Amino acid sequence: MKNKFLFSIFLLLFVLFPNTSFLRAEVNKSSGRAEMLKAEITQILKEKETTRENGSKIKQQDLEVGILEGNLKGQRIVYKGISDLDVVSSNVYQVGDHVLLARSQDAEGNEIFYVTDYVRGNSLLWLLIIFIVAIIAVGGKMGFRALLSLAVSFFLIMKVLVPLVFLGYDPLLVGVFISFLVLMVLVYLTEGWNKKSHLAVLAIGISLVVTAILAYVFSDWSRLSGTAQEEATFLIDASKQAIDFHKLLLAAIIIGTLGVLDDVVIGQVEAVTQIREANPNLSNPQIFKMAMKVGRAHLGAIINTLFLAYAGASLPLILLFNLHQEPFLSFSQVINNEEIATEIVRTLVGVVGLCLSAPIATIMAVRYGQSKKNKG
Repeated sequence: MKNKFLFSIFLLLFVLFPNTSFLRAEVNKSSGRAEMLKAEITQILKEKETTRENGSKIKQQDLEVGILEGNLKGQRIVYKGISDLDVVSSNVYQVGDHVLLARSQDAEGNEIFYVTDYVRGNSLLWLLIIFIVAIIAVGGKMGFRALLSLAVSFFLIMKVLVPLVFLGYDPLLVGVFISFLVLMVLVYLTEGWNKKSHLAVLAIGISLVVTAILAYVFSDWSRLSGTAQEEATFLIDASKQAIDFHKLLLAAIIIGTLGVLDDVVIGQVEAVTQIREANPNLSNPQIFKMAMKVGRAHLGAIINTLFLAYAGASLPLILLFNLHQEPFLSFSQVINNEEIATEIVRTLVGVVGLCLSAPIATIMAVRYGQSKKNKG
């Protein structure tokens, strides 16, 4: 049964989205973005170091770069990286460094090249290998299933959701559809095809619906446009298709909440199962009470984890608050800034959905999770 279900999922994907390379090509065509080429620094032509008023230093370079791929492979170009502009940061390159080279055209049709960043593929590949080995070594078959579900989820988001949004499809509808598929993959690949998995899928689905309603109500009430983040500005300029950024924000909240909901709900269903197996004579109210003790401890740990994760990711922004400069002179200005308000809504809605998921999953597992033998 489980194998038939997984086959049906993949068949559905290939029927609905038979050619993701076509979608990617259409996205690239519609966005008109520059071609990215791998290149190697062959010579440092000139360096300039500038000291700002606060004492920080920035170094700029003129570089000779050899192109390593494409129809310009083997050619060398000169990149003028020294300017009078005060850039936020600038990489300092050495001869032999592999870099990404943007190739585009100016208004007159002349080709221009720009060194954008390091090529980090090798280091990230080794980290990925260590990641895979660690999960399989500790998790065994369950770890392998988790990796497989992660790969399918990544495929669904990167190769289906992203291209469809760029092609003009409704971000919220696409986000809900992809979230449902990711939910099925996460649960059934890692937990198998059984009653516990069915209950977990149903409980997560209910919790996601509640989270989606809360996200819609409070994002609309707070007048969040979804364009506060810098990335939205780039998307507006890069995409020829109109994107509804408010719905994109809602989709992001739903997808972001899915991962933690999966953790809490499966944990609660498993807790109920283990408590019932340990003592079949316990009544349903007793099992619920004991399982919720586990759930509360789990929730406390996850909420702290979420806060620390958000704080770590937003550390530069937190430092900016303490400078007491525009637009962060007062607490009122801070919370009424759309970028900050967006993160507050995203975080609190996710946490509320998370808190509701524990009793929902526990009630369902207690009520419907027992076998016919135990009912008798």
